[in-house]
Amino acid sequence: MENVSEQLSLKEKFTAFVDTHVAPNAANIDKKQYIPTDIIKNLAQEGYLGSMLPSQYGGMGLDMVTIGVLNEEVGRGCSSVRSLLTVHGMVALAIYRWGTQKQRNYWLPKLAEGSVIGAFGLTEPQVGSDAKSIQTKAILDGNDYVLNGVKKWITMGQIADVFLIFAMCEGGPVAFIVERNTPGVEVNQINSMLGVRGSMLGEIKFSHCRIPKENLIGRIGTGLSHIALSCLDYGRYTIAWGCVGLAQACLEHSLHYARTRKQFGSAIGENQLIQKMLTEMVVQVKAARLLCINAGELKDEGSPDSIMETWNAKYYASSMAVKVANDAVQIHGANGCSGDYPVERYYRDAKINEVIEGTSQMHEVMIANHALGSII
Repeated sequence: MENVSEQLSLKEKFTAFVDTHVAPNAANIDKKQYIPTDIIKNLAQEGYLGSMLPSQYGGMGLDMVTIGVLNEEVGRGCSSVRSLLTVHGMVALAIYRWGTQKQRNYWLPKLAEGSVIGAFGLTEPQVGSDAKSIQTKAILDGNDYVLNGVKKWITMGQIADVFLIFAMCEGGPVAFIVERNTPGVEVNQINSMLGVRGSMLGEIKFSHCRIPKENLIGRIGTGLSHIALSCLDYGRYTIAWGCVGLAQACLEHSLHYARTRKQFGSAIGENQLIQKMLTEMVVQVKAARLLCINAGELKDEGSPDSIMETWNAKYYASSMAVKVANDAVQIHGANGCSGDYPVERYYRDAKINEVIEGTSQMHEVMIANHALGSII
């Protein structure tokens, strides 16, 4: 675990990287709907694709708070690039936590160095939050599992080299490592989403796709209760931090605009109604960041409370990002509705972050039930 001075030093490094390689390209990523390969290579060279893995597998071995800070900074620059860190990390951690030693030795160094990109395949055309109802099927046939089904809205699906795919087998959920070049795997692009347009979504179809038995992660029946839930917890955590970064970007652009935009002979920042919006933005960003830090510290301590605190952090941070982005557009007026100003993109990206890895409504159900259970 890094100490505070190490964390601050790494934060400065993350900030410089984002300001050099990510933020200047964010508008183009949104417009062209893909992340240039040189940005992915730069992420890999810095070790950020292996930030969540221990050094024995080539990772950075960062503590969870520092991983959060990395995701905040990347999220400040571009939500699409941050989404790569999230799903790639989910696959890497699934193999690290639940894979065999052979699977770890083979896949983790490749994922850490970025020579392969991972994508997380749980959602289906008819299955979102109700993950236990997945329809993709796996049937054991000799030394292989035969996989049939469709996955949709798969982040980085267009470029991923390996997928972590969830299916039903013998009445229980399972998880498999599926390589992209496996016969029977078909990837179709999904474009023109509302926001996070550079996340390169894909629809993945499996038609009599034969998966070697040794590609099974964990055991039959543990696919959701253990593997998927631990991955989704990491996903919610990094998205929460990414929302803080997105909102911080909204705040920074709004402060600059409020200082420089003049109406009726004075800067609009002198208007008390604008000051009220800016005040709320400042406090809400700080509050969300503290919730994320709390969740990260609990994760580093190994506390079981970290799971619920991650739900709290993601719920508040994603809702906060939408409100802050909305206010940023309002402060910018007509300019805020134009692609010439980044707050228009932030507004669209914020809404996506309120939906992915559990909608706000699913979070409300979980948080309320937990609270009610604690007082009954």
